[in-house]
Amino acid sequence: MQALYAQLLVGLINGSFYALLSLGLAVIFGMLNIINFAHGAVYMMGAFCAYFLLNVAGIGYWPALIVAPIAVGIFGMILERTMLQWLSGLDHLYGLLLTFGIALIVQGVFQNYFGSSGLPYAIPDELRGGMNLGFMFLPIYRGWVVVFSLVVCIATWYLIERTRLGANLRAATENPTLVRAFGINVPRMITLTYGLGVGLAALAGVLSAPINQVRPLMGADLIIVVFAVVVIGGMGSIMGSIITGFALGVIEGLTKYFYPEASNTVVFVLMVLVLLVKPTGLTGRAA
Repeated sequence: MQALYAQLLVGLINGSFYALLSLGLAVIFGMLNIINFAHGAVYMMGAFCAYFLLNVAGIGYWPALIVAPIAVGIFGMILERTMLQWLSGLDHLYGLLLTFGIALIVQGVFQNYFGSSGLPYAIPDELRGGMNLGFMFLPIYRGWVVVFSLVVCIATWYLIERTRLGANLRAATENPTLVRAFGINVPRMITLTYGLGVGLAALAGVLSAPINQVRPLMGADLIIVVFAVVVIGGMGSIMGSIITGFALGVIEGLTKYFYPEASNTVVFVLMVLVLLVKPTGLTGRAA
């Protein structure tokens, strides 16, 4: 049973990263209609930003949770203003190819300077150690990652679905001309939204750094699974991405316990089954 609980914990940890990354993808696709294949690269940039802040500027983990997403989010907004905005109204394939090219360039630059091996990032002193729950030993940092990710996901969902800002944003994606008539700067709102989606990926990178180390290809290892999570939950569905991310992490952990050989493919098998039954995803709506 201890082995089962350990795999469930690993599944929840992975589910936290799946949820944060797929949430950022869902925000970008649902609001901007862009398939952002550079999401794994900005996830990696968030981890490297935290590493640089600690080892170059002496800025620790807690400030990095704020500084790294903002810094990478600004990078994303520059990309949106200089490249992605020109793809508005074009086929999704153009955005996918452009962001895929950006991901290859970013990963290639980091791999050229830092190689493929992982760089260590220390767990903050406040989150070291673990708790004995009786049925298992829970590392404090891993528990923090699960709780913090869940809070961020719910806060993002509330911002987009339950606030005036989110209502303006959803309206701007459906009828930008009408929203401009109310004096709202639609291009600026779109740029900030892309920065938000990218910042969520960078935040996941900071959370991942003490667990998975900092590697140039750490995003490439996750991005295909995250896209599968988004497809299962429903492209552009905020709550669908959150629920599916955590659920698939747990399912993956259970599969590693009961049938390890299938743990790397179970997500894609579920994706195929869901698409056969409901092509728009579990919570997606038809166009």
